[in-house]
Amino acid sequence: MFRSISILLLILLLTPGLHAQGKNAAMTRTLKQWSLSPDYTEEQVVPFDTVFSLFHRYRISDRYSPFNATLGSYGLPYYQINFFDRVTDPDDFLFTWYYSFLHVPRSAIFMNTQVPFTEFAWTFGAPRTTAEQTFRVRHSQNVNRYFNFGLIYDIIYNLGQYKYQKAEDKTFTFYSSYTGQRYKMYFSTGINNITSYENGGIAYVDQINLYDPRDMQVNLGDPNSAVSSLKDRNILLVQRYTVAKRTVNGDTVTQKQENIHGLSGTFSHILIWETDRRTYSDKFPGSGFYDTVYISNSNTYDSLYFRSLKNTIRFDFATSPERKFRLGGGVGFRNELRRYSQIVPIDSMSSDTVVWNRSSNVVIGRLFNDIGEKFRWSATGELYVTGYRSGDFNLNGVISKSFMWEKGTAKWEITGRLAATQPSFWYESWGGNNFKWENNFKKTFRIDLGTQFNYPATKTGIRFNYAIIDNYTDFNTLALPSQHEGGLSVAAITLSKELIAWKFHLSTDLLFQKSSNSGILDLPLLATRTAGYFDHIFRFRRTNGKLNVQIGADVSYNTGYYSYSYMPATGRFYRQDLVKTGNYPFVNAFLNLKLVRTRIFIMVDHLNQGLMGNNYFMVPYYPMNIRMLRYGLAWTFYN
Repeated sequence: MFRSISILLLILLLTPGLHAQGKNAAMTRTLKQWSLSPDYTEEQVVPFDTVFSLFHRYRISDRYSPFNATLGSYGLPYYQINFFDRVTDPDDFLFTWYYSFLHVPRSAIFMNTQVPFTEFAWTFGAPRTTAEQTFRVRHSQNVNRYFNFGLIYDIIYNLGQYKYQKAEDKTFTFYSSYTGQRYKMYFSTGINNITSYENGGIAYVDQINLYDPRDMQVNLGDPNSAVSSLKDRNILLVQRYTVAKRTVNGDTVTQKQENIHGLSGTFSHILIWETDRRTYSDKFPGSGFYDTVYISNSNTYDSLYFRSLKNTIRFDFATSPERKFRLGGGVGFRNELRRYSQIVPIDSMSSDTVVWNRSSNVVIGRLFNDIGEKFRWSATGELYVTGYRSGDFNLNGVISKSFMWEKGTAKWEITGRLAATQPSFWYESWGGNNFKWENNFKKTFRIDLGTQFNYPATKTGIRFNYAIIDNYTDFNTLALPSQHEGGLSVAAITLSKELIAWKFHLSTDLLFQKSSNSGILDLPLLATRTAGYFDHIFRFRRTNGKLNVQIGADVSYNTGYYSYSYMPATGRFYRQDLVKTGNYPFVNAFLNLKLVRTRIFIMVDHLNQGLMGNNYFMVPYYPMNIRMLRYGLAWTFYN
């Protein structure tokens, strides 16, 4: 771990020599960060996450969704409590429960900086023998006004408080962009390595009252030494060329571009390549944790492999952005090649590697309309016309309206989605030492309706989601794939608000959600994450400096429900109806400090451990960590 960090630090110390924008100290320091829309046709601004407020919330998973159920150790699999934050793309099956940790094409971030930008962030918690460490470095700089490159390297190294619960996640991305007048290019590549030691949970829940975490008996400790490994590699390359003419002024060509007959057209090529491999090993399959062994009684080595290559060619047009009534759209074609392979049982105590190749052809389209600067509607769609996923479709619509109010801009959105999706290949075919299945599931049909209102100036957000699902597919109480052929509906309301009275702040996220069939999909009725803190700035007149201080407490809570259990051999969360989790508040006390561009936090995690009972489980048999001290810092440079 530390060797990797040293190499990165050396690279970052050398890169300022590549900076070729001049060194005018009076230059305005512009930093822009964006992602690409789901169809990779538009830039979407992403705020920088260098804010100081509530810096102690350092976990990447909590930024993706504020309500999560974990196995206790950060870096291990987890799932989003909010149903509408869950990952549902069939191609993401193997890393669904690690999604926020990985650098993948759908989450690629790009930057444009007038000055090099670098940030280091490091956290540490618990005694050394059970320590959790995280490290992040990100760097970005421009070669010229159009061309930028950067990298992000994340490490989660967690030994775990309980036996055989180590997590070692190393993820890296290199990205680059060129945003010229006519030609634009976006490139990113991700290298993700995830290793999870599987202990199968504690064997006896009542041991929590009697033993320290490391002394509790676990289901898959020695001699099993069970380990899951996930390796993901990916490449995204988007190239866009806009057809327009430039105004000629004498012998020079100005930077201004004129649209042809009020229209501009853009040709795009989008390439996405991704490969995933998941392995699971167990040195003692006959320990009794699994009731079936298909291949070997002496050693388990399950391996699954997935590779996809997607090529999209499309043409988009739009009227002049200077017009009050702007109309645009696009059409395209995508070819998808997929390859699956796995080690499957053939007969008693033997196996073989089987490979499947699947291809699909997709027609895609887009239409949008801007009326002034404050109103827009857009619709996108795709239809699988031939091949493996023939008949799948996905239609999305968004209506958005902005309001200029006294304190700033507010935005209201209405969204809708209609989709039919073939469940992941791995729901239908699986081979391993402890599980095997062959299924022929129907397509999942889903209607989503939603609306959200955000007023950043008052730190207010409201979001409503409603879904109707036919042929809902998940894993049943036997940890096997199942499909509910009846209808299922889910509704959720998410509220976020920060109240301020003098220097006292109360920042709250609330989630209310309900499923129409709790036997198929059980959800907690209420989940909340609330931080109350005192915020003060100390000013030093002699040095003209200032120190920003936040001190307070953070509480997370959800009502009781039948949460998912976890199956190590498949790496999947599955339904259970025996143990309810929840009805337990997790309380953290924190101190956040900011001096110039350095942010520091000190936090007592799970402060109330042992004071309010011992039911601190979010997943059955996987207790959360006991009380510990955490601290961390982030250091940002704009050179």
